[in-house]
Amino acid sequence: MAESSLIRPRRVGHKGAAHIEPGNTLASFHAALAHGVDMIELDVLSEHPDGSGRLLVAHDYRDLRRRTPLSLEQALEHLSGDAFAETELDVDVKLPGYELRVLDTLRHFGLVSRTLVSGMFPGGLALIRSAEPALRLGWSVPRVRRDYTTDALTAVPALAMLTGYRAMLPRRARRALLEGRFDAIMAHWRVVTRALVRAVAAGGGDLYVWTVDDAAQIDRLTAMGVDGIITNDPRLFAPA
Repeated sequence: MAESSLIRPRRVGHKGAAHIEPGNTLASFHAALAHGVDMIELDVLSEHPDGSGRLLVAHDYRDLRRRTPLSLEQALEHLSGDAFAETELDVDVKLPGYELRVLDTLRHFGLVSRTLVSGMFPGGLALIRSAEPALRLGWSVPRVRRDYTTDALTAVPALAMLTGYRAMLPRRARRALLEGRFDAIMAHWRVVTRALVRAVAAGGGDLYVWTVDDAAQIDRLTAMGVDGIITNDPRLFAPA
């Protein structure tokens, strides 16, 4: 396939542009915008693991110990400003228990129409679907806390499990999309196959791939026809 015939996937900045500025900060969001992203991904945790307390823009609870995070209200107020008016948002809900509070905050800032809410817990996404059918939802797969394939102690069993997971994921993804449970599949790059690309298209959804921090990998996924690529470093994308 000639490069000129490829459809450019959406360019998504992970935590804004986490390899340029500290992730999930206003500086990182502006760095992502400056490097031409189409969408900014940000993470949301509740202050307490039971879903209570403030909603905070953080990837995990270690982030809360390392620095004082933005509140979700502070982040969305900023991202609803004119500078970001043409930029979509991917609000990634890290744990179940506070999904409807995230929805209320998106509504408050008038951001439902240009936001995709993603997460690894289908039950929580179902709550949002019932409350706001117009809000796009993305199912993040697989459900993991970290990439176990990079650890010498866990790499072999993790890669073996991924082989089976890759084989069954296209069928599950297509069915979930056709049933209207989700609008997108947010897949780790290790589970993306041409079969998954075809299945997501057949289900009428979009396929976003996370987290891709290698230019050659970005080129490979673009050639496969994925709909969006999520990276910590939007400088890796080819000039528009």
